[in-house]
Amino acid sequence: MRTWRVVLKSAACYSLLCALLAIPLGELPFHTLPNPVNNLQIVQSATSTFGAVFEDVFITSVDGVRLEGWVARPAHANGNAVILLHGVGDSRQGMLGCARLFLSQGYMVLLPDSRGHGTSGGFPTYGIREAGDVRQWVGWLCSHEKPRCAFGMGESMGAAILLQATKEVPFCAVVAESPFASFREIAYIRVGQFFNAGDWVGRIALRPAVEFAFLYGWMTRGVQLAHASPALSVVGSRVPILLIHGLADTNIPFQQSETILAHNPSYITLWEVPGAGHIGASRVAGWEFDTRVLDWFASHGGE
Repeated sequence: MRTWRVVLKSAACYSLLCALLAIPLGELPFHTLPNPVNNLQIVQSATSTFGAVFEDVFITSVDGVRLEGWVARPAHANGNAVILLHGVGDSRQGMLGCARLFLSQGYMVLLPDSRGHGTSGGFPTYGIREAGDVRQWVGWLCSHEKPRCAFGMGESMGAAILLQATKEVPFCAVVAESPFASFREIAYIRVGQFFNAGDWVGRIALRPAVEFAFLYGWMTRGVQLAHASPALSVVGSRVPILLIHGLADTNIPFQQSETILAHNPSYITLWEVPGAGHIGASRVAGWEFDTRVLDWFASHGGE
């Protein structure tokens, strides 16, 4: 009898612990640290060497969220455009390095702030609603600028968002660095990282807390984050995708990109970069990174 009481008390304590953990775990994905965006004049000055002209632009999403960004027109346009998507906790400003690369080659560049980042409204949903935002941004590009080809490049969360948009957006090709394969899988990994342990903590020991957190997010925000899945989104996509992932990435393990590759090997190429950490391929590979990215776009309609 005493044994049963101990078992019941332990089960009750475990359930209470999972329920209490679920609230902060459920709230955390919807909050990001503020990342200020510089005045456009400062950005224009910093990129003046390319002769590019920057302009503030905005759209309103289908659910009424104001989304803001910059469009940059190169001095010598090649007729193509690239949309650049930043990672979680960042803003459009974090993609200026990539913007310089493409502007120097004549690409028009669109740099939007994702939901809940920079000066855009709303809260992040990791691709569930952002995929539709990308479709609208590219629609804006095509109606206002009429590029010959529209390309996409994203980093981390931006890469995951981009991959989830490939079925809805007529990209000529995309590049995605350090994406996650599914939000559920990355949730298990994050819980393990919090406790300085493996993903077994989130996948097994605290799995009820993770599932309750997903339920909490759905009940409070109307979004089921567990449905965010770049791996499933690329199935059947005919957009050529270049995945880039550092083999030393401890934030989002490189196996996540290998999972995505396995879901559409006919249209996906994976470049794994030894020694590169999270979105660190350009720092490690240098000119090879620039060359591979530019060649990827050039071989699929860019010049």
